[in-house]
Amino acid sequence: MLKARVRAAASEGEANEALIRLLASELDIPPRSVSLLAGATARVKRVMIAGDANELAAALERIVGARGA
Repeated sequence: MLKARVRAAASEGEANEALIRLLASELDIPPRSVSLLAGATARVKRVMIAGDANELAAALERIVGARGA
């Protein structure tokens, strides 16, 4: 599980869009590669990230490692 916090309002999908943009930016992929699968109105969300599995895994490791240090 990866925790993320955005400042966008939870209304009208603004927070969901902000989360997608944040993930895309951190993973250096286009926002269209990130899809919200579940949790559109919940605090816990499930996303699908399209792309090369090895590159995405390495990028996620960098993010988790940088935040956990």
